Amino acid sequence: MHLLLFSIACSVGVSIFLKLARRYQLDVGQAVAINYLTAITLCVLLLRPDPMSVLSGNTPFWVLGSLGLLLPSVFVIMSKAVEQAGIVRSDAAQRLSLLIPLLAAVFIFDESITGYKGYGIALALVALLCLLSRPKVLNTPAAFTQPTTQHATTWLLVVWLGFGIIDILFKQLSKAGAQFAGSLVVSFAIAGVVMLAWLLLQRTRWSRRSLLSGILLGALNFSNIYFYIRAHQHYSENPTLVFSAMNIGVISLGTLIGAGFFKEKLSWLNMVGIILAIGAILLLFPR
Repeated sequence: MHLLLFSIACSVGVSIFLKLARRYQLDVGQAVAINYLTAITLCVLLLRPDPMSVLSGNTPFWVLGSLGLLLPSVFVIMSKAVEQAGIVRSDAAQRLSLLIPLLAAVFIFDESITGYKGYGIALALVALLCLLSRPKVLNTPAAFTQPTTQHATTWLLVVWLGFGIIDILFKQLSKAGAQFAGSLVVSFAIAGVVMLAWLLLQRTRWSRRSLLSGILLGALNFSNIYFYIRAHQHYSENPTLVFSAMNIGVISLGTLIGAGFFKEKLSWLNMVGIILAIGAILLLFPR
């Protein structure tokens, strides 16, 4: 169970990092670029991938390219969502992105909805609508909260859609027989190059603090993936436990941290959305 707890903590840790970035005047773009260099290093050391097997096999290169563009983009978008909508709603929107592959399976790949999936999809959509509701801002110290802007709903929607598309792309790599660890390294490498190129085009003024913070971000980002993989290996006969515990754990811990420590304002509709999101995950997890 400690593997799952570590993965959950690291996932929420990424959101906490993004929440604090503005307070400590960190350039998220620079941190994201170094994050991928750190993640590649840890991936090579711990997972020992063979990137050449990915490049020389039947891997769809358009998928790798799409991931290389989407991964850094969604990371930056997530930082905007956390800044303007808070950790609670952003983490919940990210976890509800599991709905996107299910909808794609139904409307694109003509798969039928069976069992509890139909109820889960309906519940997840209602939960998302509740989470998108904008609460009024509390008169709390600026050090603990950022005002919810009119753009918060848009950022949450893009986070939901972006992570869902990334999930579909990784599933496509898996179906093509690509090695997961090797795919990660190649995707991270492309993402790092894309982010660096963007920063250079923007004539970014480099900040040592922001660059160093990217090492922490990369460690949290990769550790989330690593412990999640290890948990699946450890509970290989019960993947349902890993799937449900991870998603519900992130939403629950994110709510405790966001609402408890950062004093994020949640409306009663947002809280209903959190509860419905957990219920939807329970209905949607693989059986």
